[in-house]
Amino acid sequence: MSCPVTCAAWVRCGVAKETPDKVQLDQEELNRLIEEAQDRLGDGADGSNEGQVARGRDKSSHKNEGLSDDELEEYDLDNYDEEEYAGDLKLEDSLAALAVYGSNDQDPYITLKTTDQYEQEDFLIKPSDNLVLCGKVDKDYCSLEVHVYNHEENSFYVHHDIILPAYPLCLEWLNFDPSPDESLGNYVAVGNMTPVIDIWDLDIVESLEPVFSLGDKKKKKKKGKKSLSSEGTAKGHTDAVLDLSWNKQSRNVLASASADSTVILWDMSVGKPAASLTLHTDKVQTLQFHPFETQTLISGSYDKSAVLYDCRNPQDNHRTWRFSGQVERVTWNHFSPCNFLASTEDGFVYCLDARSDKPLFTLKAHDEEVSGLQLSSQIKGCLVTSSADKYVKIWDILGDRPSLIHSRAMKMGVLFCSASCPDFPFVFAFGGERDGLRVWDISKISAVNEVFGNRERHVLASANSVASSSTAGSSSNDSETAMES
Repeated sequence: MSCPVTCAAWVRCGVAKETPDKVQLDQEELNRLIEEAQDRLGDGADGSNEGQVARGRDKSSHKNEGLSDDELEEYDLDNYDEEEYAGDLKLEDSLAALAVYGSNDQDPYITLKTTDQYEQEDFLIKPSDNLVLCGKVDKDYCSLEVHVYNHEENSFYVHHDIILPAYPLCLEWLNFDPSPDESLGNYVAVGNMTPVIDIWDLDIVESLEPVFSLGDKKKKKKKGKKSLSSEGTAKGHTDAVLDLSWNKQSRNVLASASADSTVILWDMSVGKPAASLTLHTDKVQTLQFHPFETQTLISGSYDKSAVLYDCRNPQDNHRTWRFSGQVERVTWNHFSPCNFLASTEDGFVYCLDARSDKPLFTLKAHDEEVSGLQLSSQIKGCLVTSSADKYVKIWDILGDRPSLIHSRAMKMGVLFCSASCPDFPFVFAFGGERDGLRVWDISKISAVNEVFGNRERHVLASANSVASSSTAGSSSNDSETAMES
């Protein structure tokens, strides 16, 4: 059975705790969690299950009534449980002839006496291990799977998973810890089909609830037009959270994009919205903070636009670009800090200079929506795209002249997400309709090695070493540019 993977994210080597903690619940806390779960489920679920069982019984009884007496006699159901013996039962034919040992240590045929050692080794997380996170949807439940990937040992396995309360849509790793000691943590923010953002501790195994949450899922829309500037965003979003971006310079700030057409900047130190951006007129599907400039944010929407904000004064200082289709993904080019990429539902990828109106290039990358848009973490010009057309493509965009290097049908159905490894420049993760999460080292492709093998590798500079010119500050106030393919 296929279990779609809807979102994915990486965690750098050396971040995770070597021996994760395990949850120890006392009886009082367990009772509290059970009561909360029962309140969420309500009485409706029990009624529906009873109805399904009753319908199943009715169907089976109707089937039995449809069988005639002659058909029932054919199966001799009255004597079904009686055993038939073909002859005398000999001792050597019974289980008594088998040798039984008191333990595995005494059995000479068992060479692996215990698996405890191997299980303990898999539970430990080495400094050379990456974590790969993915939101997975099963028929009966949703989960966050935490995989361990070791590039040197070529190992990849599920370390543990977390049961999620709703359908996962986006993941964002962060290290901000709201506790007073200001220590660095290992957390993931999960956006889902509810307005609530849950933050989970990745160093805790078998956790049953998030460390903290942002927003209020009990907030419901009122009849008539909603007021985005008043109570609608006082507690957070009113619809599903479609994307998340963590500010690496101002570590307590998390940006969220929602189906309620708003972008909210959260102050995680107090757990409340700090600002609400309402420049889009339809669902906001993607957003990303600038890798070096604290105040700069880009977002893309169903309204076929991308908006660049200066978060110090977003309503008055922003720039808007218009596209031919809904914006699926946006991402900053960390090698050219003034440039960003945007992909659309009609298969196009645009490269734009935040200071200019016209695109640097327009690329017809896929036949359907481009759901994954990832630049290599260290190789300049290496772009990997994935699409609903079931293909992953590798591009060289150096010099703003894109060329296709390799294309592969992943055989995973429609591709929903992709993520680039922060430690290894040629390693990417993909999720789709089936076959779970897949990690692909593209350096094993000869064409990729020919183009990128000898290209210089770059390590991202810190925010302090980047030139002080601001992309958002250099843009004119409230400007808008149309871009049709």
